[in-house]
Amino acid sequence: MAMGINVTDFDREIYEKELRDFLPDNIIDCHIHIWKKEFKPDVPNRRGLVSWPSMVAEDCTYEDMVLSYQQFFPGKNVTAVLMGDPPVIHTLSNAYIKELHDKTGLPAFYLTSWDTPPEEIEHAIKVDGFCGIKPYLNAAPPYVPAKEIRIFDFLPHEHLEVVDRLGGKVMLHIARDLRLRDPLNVVQLMEIERRYKNMQLIVAHIGRAYSPQDLGDAFDTLEKTENMVFDFTANCCEAAIEECLRRVGSKRLLFGSDLPIIKMRMYRRTDETGFYYNYVPRGLYGDVSNDPHMREVDYPEADRITTFMYEELLAFKAAARTLKLTDSQIEDVMCNNTAKIFGMEKFIK
Repeated sequence: MAMGINVTDFDREIYEKELRDFLPDNIIDCHIHIWKKEFKPDVPNRRGLVSWPSMVAEDCTYEDMVLSYQQFFPGKNVTAVLMGDPPVIHTLSNAYIKELHDKTGLPAFYLTSWDTPPEEIEHAIKVDGFCGIKPYLNAAPPYVPAKEIRIFDFLPHEHLEVVDRLGGKVMLHIARDLRLRDPLNVVQLMEIERRYKNMQLIVAHIGRAYSPQDLGDAFDTLEKTENMVFDFTANCCEAAIEECLRRVGSKRLLFGSDLPIIKMRMYRRTDETGFYYNYVPRGLYGDVSNDPHMREVDYPEADRITTFMYEELLAFKAAARTLKLTDSQIEDVMCNNTAKIFGMEKFIK
């Protein structure tokens, strides 16, 4: 699969008219996935996961990441926090990410499973230089039904204790069909906030709140937190971004892309229940009929569909304008907050 993205005239129009002047000169992406296609197992473990991201890219190397940023953000200085892809073979992915970390100095997350020995995590952070861990719901115990997976099933306390003692970070993608509005998710997020004060918890995708309905009343509780932060990775829901900013402030929201799935040419809509649909050009991603989240758009209308990356950033821009964020606050979200958390000030020009 070719590296980078196929930039269209419509992409250039969106960037020049809507995003170039809005975005700061420096951007740090806190949430990406880097791997090689040979790291994939014969039968990828996508237990509990949606299938459409696998339609976008079979891999994403470091070189692909660099080229993609240059194409997405001409004229900007863009860098990232490195992370493998949870459905691939962890040992191979973690070795590759460590190699990139040693070469570039960029911070990197260590992929874990529910049964990763705590001493392995300690070695990864203390010796190998990983900044923290990336657990994932598909790496929960196999006896737990996919729809019943809880945070502590795939992020057990013995892992949190090690990360907390070492002052590391956790990038957390929560499970369960109700997403952020699930009461159990909120209770367990608050337990992490209360018990582990020396580590940094990043709640990915604003808790997978991809529609207004996914928010529920979660922020009535989460706004009382002081330590956890949120990223709006792969989130096009203006209402969710606005609610997060309104409740916890611009110092606790981070930009993340979810590269490479953010290359997808799409726009997103939700129905009255909050179920989201990705509208893509017909035929671009093969047969999508078996994925309930996918819908196709015919040409020539499809020529006016830009990338997931730009759709996400347009949603952030709309929320920022509604809340009248200053340029400084926008720069915090897009760069400075992540730089502070991960010690990446040297990568800012």
